Amino acid sequence: MLVIAVFVIYPMVSAGYLSLTSWEGFGTEQVFTGLENYIRLIHDPAVLNSLLVTIVYAVAVAVLSVVSGLTVALLLDAPLKGLGLYRGIYFLPTVTSSVAAAILWKYVLDPSGILNRLLDGVGLPGYDWLGHRWSALAALTLLTVWKNLGFNAIMYLTALQSLPTSCYEAAEVDGAGAWTRAWRITIPLLRPMTFFVVVQALITTFQSFDLVYVLTGGGPSGGTDVLGVLMYRTTFRMGDFGYGASIAFVCLLLVLGVTAVQWRWSGSGESDLA
Repeated sequence: MLVIAVFVIYPMVSAGYLSLTSWEGFGTEQVFTGLENYIRLIHDPAVLNSLLVTIVYAVAVAVLSVVSGLTVALLLDAPLKGLGLYRGIYFLPTVTSSVAAAILWKYVLDPSGILNRLLDGVGLPGYDWLGHRWSALAALTLLTVWKNLGFNAIMYLTALQSLPTSCYEAAEVDGAGAWTRAWRITIPLLRPMTFFVVVQALITTFQSFDLVYVLTGGGPSGGTDVLGVLMYRTTFRMGDFGYGASIAFVCLLLVLGVTAVQWRWSGSGESDLA
């Protein structure tokens, strides 16, 4: 409790108070302004754009994380030779530095990068993938999903291997096919793990900074300007620490709200076979 109080509760309370002040940084006086920063948020086009980008980014990452993680887990659960090698390969991006991964993807997606060279080799025109708003956001989404694919797959694989075999044996006796068993047994039993993967993906995207900063810097034209990048730019480049702290608290409230809704929808994480 002491560690939590010192390293979690106190920083949150301190940042909450900071969001109610006007402060230009170290050595200057903090002036209490009440809810002025939050009122300013509502009318700030940059915040509204960043909020929209973050929500689209978060939803896309959450959906693709569930689909890709479960698909890879089902493949890795099959009786294959060299299964340990495959698991290690899929998990490798997870332990790779985020900065290194973003730099790698930036080189691949560059107009003169590997991807456009491959397209040119088959007679297709190249494209400035990071130079347009929606393609840059799509690239960022795929990068995030790829970066966390191994973690999500291992989580699903662990859950798959702990499922009771009696349910599958009974369903097979009743004549249920592979698709029916997957839809009526596997997916419902994996609901707690799906809840975890979705919440983890949402938290990752709402806190995302390093991947975005290195890959696109928030551009082009604010197309990937997520709340984390906006908060950093407002706080450390513009020197508006109070306003930056208010943006951070908006992120916190969004994560708590989405997690509460997801928890309620999932039945408090309890699995069933409905």
